[in-house]
Amino acid sequence: MSFVDEAQIHVKAGDGGAGSVSFRREAHVSKGGPDGGDGGGGGDVWLVADPNVASLLAFRDHPHRKATSGVHGQGKARHGAGGNSIDVKVPVGTVAKSLDGVVVADLPNPGDRWRAAEGGRGGRGNARFLSNRRRAPAFAEQGEVGEEFWYDLELKLMADVALVGLPNAGKSTLISRISAAKPKIADYPFTTLQPHLGVVRMGEREIIVADIPGLIEGASEGKGLGHQFLRHVERARVMVVLVDLAPADPDDPAMAPAEQERVLLAELGGYRPELLERPRVVVGSKADLATSDFDGLRISAVTGDGLPVLVSRLADLVSEARAADLAVGPDGGFVIHRPEPEGVVVERGMDGAWVVRGRKAERAVAVSDITNADALDFVQHRLKQLGVDRALARAGARDGEMVHIGGFTFEYEPDQVVGR
Repeated sequence: MSFVDEAQIHVKAGDGGAGSVSFRREAHVSKGGPDGGDGGGGGDVWLVADPNVASLLAFRDHPHRKATSGVHGQGKARHGAGGNSIDVKVPVGTVAKSLDGVVVADLPNPGDRWRAAEGGRGGRGNARFLSNRRRAPAFAEQGEVGEEFWYDLELKLMADVALVGLPNAGKSTLISRISAAKPKIADYPFTTLQPHLGVVRMGEREIIVADIPGLIEGASEGKGLGHQFLRHVERARVMVVLVDLAPADPDDPAMAPAEQERVLLAELGGYRPELLERPRVVVGSKADLATSDFDGLRISAVTGDGLPVLVSRLADLVSEARAADLAVGPDGGFVIHRPEPEGVVVERGMDGAWVVRGRKAERAVAVSDITNADALDFVQHRLKQLGVDRALARAGARDGEMVHIGGFTFEYEPDQVVGR
């Protein structure tokens, strides 16, 4: 199958380049000052919604995407070049989730961008640490490691109209008649194993119609790949509930049009109750072979009866729904962002030691060589600026207790965060 609507992606941002430790060494300059350059920042990894990408097929066998790292700084204040960021193109309607199922990004519009992994900051060279107290800083920062994540990707089709029906209800035949879509069509259940999109044109108006694989009773609970199919109707503005007027067994009460409608609406509501609030049209298909009574709109995709009326009605409903979306404004759309952690958080670790969490605090320790006395003094000052000492005191840290910040462990001393 060429259509893939679920995949995993591994993103690795570039690492930052290390800062340089260097001093001017020139003729007639006996005590040159520090001139170590900064390392370049690592490149980011961005997910970009591209209307020219139809599915997640590109990630099925090749899930890894990596940006380049920054270049190390050099003497004579030569800064390293930054790494190149990369844009990873995904279909419009892609949702990214963490591996524990939390939605971290939703890209429902063409051109939507989301930074999936941030590149590491380049380390500062020793020239950056020159001060009145520190006339000859003999230390620099290491580059920060770029972020690295695995994400689950899901595609939810972006369609104006979703065709919903039991298997073999005539959805594929219908979309092939009202659009240029060419789905596989045959007279047996589950002909459609993947959704299809078709563009229906009425004069200057265009609507996108999705043919959703047939639903069965229990689909909202995952039966028959129900969840995989149902998520493609989540964003449809209008629902077409297609009931078969010529079922395989017309004597079976369960196949009556009213019972088909009941089952389909129950599955939509069981999956997402708000789907029942969308505008919908109940349509009887296969009118040319009808063996059941039905009072609603009747169509025949084979003869074309009723199709102009159906398409006109769908175009009107879609126009009304689009106008309502515009009235809501940008804040009413599908906007999901991964919250960025701010500040400093202190909590007890599994080993009983205190754990300090917060990107700025972790970064201050991770990029510094704390075996260097001057660097250690700088880190202590930086952590105090970030409020780590106050946070530890409020949490109840006592003299001599161990503290973890990132990959480093220190002994806590009041008024001195990084101790012996």
